[in-house]
Amino acid sequence: MGIRCGIVGLPNVGKSTLFNLLSEGSAEAENYPFCTIEPNVGIVIVPDQRLDQLAAIANPEEVIPSVIEFVDIAGLVKGASEGEGLGNKFLANIRETDAIIHVVRCFEDRNITHVSDEINPLEDLEIINTELLLADIQTLEKRLLRAEKQSKTGDKEQLSKKAFLTKLMDHLSSNHPARSFSVAKDEKQLMKELCLLTAKPMLYVANIDESSIVNVNKHIQQLQEYVDETQNTVMVSLCVSLEAEISILDATEKEDFLKELQLNEPAINKLIRSSYTLLDLQTFFTAGPKEVRSWSVKRNSKAPKAAGVIHTDFERGFIKAEVISFEDYIEQGGEQAAKSVGKLRLEGKEYLVQEGDVVHFKFNV
Repeated sequence: MGIRCGIVGLPNVGKSTLFNLLSEGSAEAENYPFCTIEPNVGIVIVPDQRLDQLAAIANPEEVIPSVIEFVDIAGLVKGASEGEGLGNKFLANIRETDAIIHVVRCFEDRNITHVSDEINPLEDLEIINTELLLADIQTLEKRLLRAEKQSKTGDKEQLSKKAFLTKLMDHLSSNHPARSFSVAKDEKQLMKELCLLTAKPMLYVANIDESSIVNVNKHIQQLQEYVDETQNTVMVSLCVSLEAEISILDATEKEDFLKELQLNEPAINKLIRSSYTLLDLQTFFTAGPKEVRSWSVKRNSKAPKAAGVIHTDFERGFIKAEVISFEDYIEQGGEQAAKSVGKLRLEGKEYLVQEGDVVHFKFNV
């Protein structure tokens, strides 16, 4: 499944530097080809050491990781929802993403000007969040007007739609994003059709200076408190300038540099994985002599749905799934050994795929 995250932020917060860093394939991607679809879209590998462990056993011809598309979304000023600056293009680009990566400046540097001449993370994020909210209110106003006209016939479905949209409008008008609105099961499709910007999960990137890696500054504390109070949002702190330095080092230098900083891996890896989990995704694997590959699927997906990620025919003609947990696959040294000790399970249509499952699907079309 294609996963697309849009990177947004005010001028001089480190947004484009972060995108360039991601676009250079710095996420431990030395062994994999990296490509750019468009000048502002980059495909980035999701770091997962389990792939190497599986490949060491299966000895495949090819290893294929999961990827995320990151989009550098340019141009935001106050009034974007009214078309100011590149407002319409900005909002259209966000509408096409699955999640929003919001870069917020949390460092002091007199040599880098700030759009409002003051470092205030909460004020910065409020500018963007307000524009997204105003755009959503505009969308909802149009839909509500249509629903009011259609509900005059007394049609129960239209009356129900009008009631839902009215409740949602009250929620947005109270300065709350759509992602925090409680949606009933039978309303989920309607919510999805609205394509609201504030319904998208949000990941805040606190761009910090090197000294704040160990000693948390007041700006990060402010941002963390805000994130703790909101729903479906996550925060990751990283020093974009330092990550850019790390990305150009060779493997030995990188390892030494990270040890010196008391880090296990570049923080950019955490950002990539956080983007992945923000969308409530999990990984399952296929492993064989041809390829070892990781696949992305929504959590709590049943086996046929996971099979459909590989090919629609797999879902349509699903018969059963042969499943080995990642731990059992590694511990036993592969599929045949796991099968011989009873660690390979046959699962049916109701099986919920688990994180790290190594799966072989049986199907008939």
